[in-house]
Amino acid sequence: MSDPIVDRESIQAAYPLIRPYIRQTPVIEVAAADFGLAGAPIVFKLEFLQVSGTFKARGAFYSLLTRGEPGQGVIAASGGNHGAAVAYAAQKLGRHAEIFVPAISSPAKIEKIKAYGAEVVVGGATYADAFAASQERLAVTGDLYVHAYDQPGTLIGQGTVGLELCEQAPDVETLFVSVGGGGLIGGIAAYYGGAVKIVGVEPEQAPTFERAVAASKPVDVDVAGLAADSLGARRLGALAFPILTQFGVEALLVTDAEIAAAQEALWDVLRVVVEPGGAAAFAALLSGRYQPRAGERVAVLLCGANTDAVHFA
Repeated sequence: MSDPIVDRESIQAAYPLIRPYIRQTPVIEVAAADFGLAGAPIVFKLEFLQVSGTFKARGAFYSLLTRGEPGQGVIAASGGNHGAAVAYAAQKLGRHAEIFVPAISSPAKIEKIKAYGAEVVVGGATYADAFAASQERLAVTGDLYVHAYDQPGTLIGQGTVGLELCEQAPDVETLFVSVGGGGLIGGIAAYYGGAVKIVGVEPEQAPTFERAVAASKPVDVDVAGLAADSLGARRLGALAFPILTQFGVEALLVTDAEIAAAQEALWDVLRVVVEPGGAAAFAALLSGRYQPRAGERVAVLLCGANTDAVHFA
């Protein structure tokens, strides 16, 4: 069977399949002035309210529902969020999951993976190390592998975030999305098909998208910093890059300090706790690195909340 095409039609077809297992997350509109900003109200898509705590449950369920055999074991490598999503989906669908994580994964995320009944293996210092360890294990078991960001099913599932947002806030002109390996923003860009301006926001210490744009292809980068456990892919996904290029998605970098400030502002104003990777998109606006034109209708995807509820950093 050939891989599915990542486009608006495949995402529309995926949505009713995964809908019984996920939440349709809400949107809220907040006055820009509440954050000390000028301009039109900001639309926030509260995807951190998704089952397992991030958008990644969408791709996990789509992958498990459309690939492999019922009851077949599942293997994944993850900085934490993808692992939690795969573990959750596997538990709900009666499969055993084995999740490989790097040593930099937050304890909160590791505990969540274990709580969903998955076996956790620490496979090295970075995501790349965990991925290599997972591939060695896969060669032994022959289980189903679910990639965090570079499989068609992952992008198609994540693209349903765009489908929901398009229906909930059809007048949005510009959308800010955090970027790690590109699975989320690639799926969303494929759904919108250039109908809105999309800005991919990533930490200065994990510039996979920005470097890919500069090199005209995905390239390896060194990753570090506050959001490394969720946005720390060493290379932008090969599937996402041509989609982002085709639809003119822009790359924008923010600092760790700006991400932390975005987390604190979201808590102060909205009383929501968002992890660093989830807050990076808002940091682009709060920091002033992107300044909307007068009346520009902007939306921010808050994509994850798997973090310590007390310490933002």
